[in-house]
Amino acid sequence: MRISRKVLVALGAAVVAPSAAAYRFAIEYRRRAGLPARRPPLETPEAYDLPFEIVAVQSDAGLLPGWFVPGPGGRPAPAVVLVHGWESNRARMLPNARFLRAAGFASLLFDVRGHGDNPSETLPISAAEFGADARAAVELAAARPDVTAVAVLGHSMGAIGAAIAAADDPRIAALVMTAAPADPRRLTRRTFQLAGLTMPGLIAQPLAALTTRVYLRPRGHAPSAVSATAAVRRYPGPILIVHGEQDEVVGADNAVRLDRAARGVTGREVELLILPEGQHRWLYEDPVYRGRIAAFLARNLAGAAEPDRAAARAVAARVRRPPDTDGPLSALERPDAPAPAPLGRDGALSNGTLPAAALPARALPDGALDDSAGAHNDPDPIRS
Repeated sequence: MRISRKVLVALGAAVVAPSAAAYRFAIEYRRRAGLPARRPPLETPEAYDLPFEIVAVQSDAGLLPGWFVPGPGGRPAPAVVLVHGWESNRARMLPNARFLRAAGFASLLFDVRGHGDNPSETLPISAAEFGADARAAVELAAARPDVTAVAVLGHSMGAIGAAIAAADDPRIAALVMTAAPADPRRLTRRTFQLAGLTMPGLIAQPLAALTTRVYLRPRGHAPSAVSATAAVRRYPGPILIVHGEQDEVVGADNAVRLDRAARGVTGREVELLILPEGQHRWLYEDPVYRGRIAAFLARNLAGAAEPDRAAARAVAARVRRPPDTDGPLSALERPDAPAPAPLGRDGALSNGTLPAAALPARALPDGALDDSAGAHNDPDPIRS
C-alpha cells in the first residue's frame, strides 16, 4: 500500500511539533530554574556562641567563603563538612554546627558556588556542582592538623552533593543525608507539580526526562552524575538517611528509595530515620535528629566521644532557627500566570505549545538532580 506524500508530511508534522514544543519548554525551564536566588548569610557562628575561623575553600569555581568551627576544648577532633541546600547559605547550617560541637565534633561550613556570598554563576547549577564544592571542602578539612577524621552532612540538594562527594573521596568516613531527593527525573517531574503544572504521566515522564537532560547539557553532566541513588550505591562507607514524614517538598518516599539502594552494598552500616513530625526544614529542632546523628558519627569517626555520651550532649544542646528561614520556599511560590491550555487527545496542548509560563519565576534547578518520585518526590532547590 502506497502512502501519499501529503499523509507522510502530516504524520511527520504530528511527531515533530510536539517534540519541538517539548524542547522549547525544557530550554525555558533551564533558563528559569538554573540559577539560584542568592541569599548572603545574616549571621556568623558568633551568634550561636561558637568559636570560628574564617576560611576559604579552593574549588574549581574559585575560592568559596567558609567558617571552621573547632571541636571543644582545643583538642583535635573529627570534623563534619556541612553542605547547605538550594538558595541557602552556610549560616543556615549553624544550628547543626552548634549541636555537633556540643557532641565533640568540629564543623566546616561554606557557601556553594552561586550561593551565599559567592557571585552568581553563568551556567546552570546542579547537584554535580554541589558535590564538587563539597569535595573541595573535605580537602580543606582533611588537611588540618586539628582534624582526626572527616564526615559530610548535607541537606536537600546539599545531601545529593554530599553523597556525590562521598562516592568520589575515600577520606569521607561517614555520610549523613537529610531531606534528600533520590533521582533527577522524578525530581524534575516534582518541580512541575510544585509549579502547578499538571499533565498525564504519559506526557510528564518523557518531558521530565528530556528537561533533565537539557538542564544538564551546558556543563556536560549525565543524569546519573547528579543522582543520589547512584552515589549511595558507589559509596562504600556508613550512611545515615534522615527525612521528615511531613516533608512538603521532597517526599519521605525518597528516603525509602535511598535506603533500599544503600542496602544493596553489603557489609556497611545503613540507618534510616523518619521523623513523624518532621518537615523539609528545621529537622535539627527534633532531639531525636540530634541524638541519632551524633551517635552515628561517634561510632564511625576516629577521635570521637563515646556514642551514648555524644548523643546525650547533642540532645541537650539548645538550637534555634536562623532568622532568614521564614517564608515559603521559592519552589512552592506560584507565579501570576494564566492557566495552561488543556491537553488534547494526542497529549499535546490544544494550542500546540507547552506552558513554560506555568513554571515559577524561580523553580528549582533540581531539574537536574536526584531521584525522587511521585507527588512527594520533589525538586530540591530547597533551602536548609
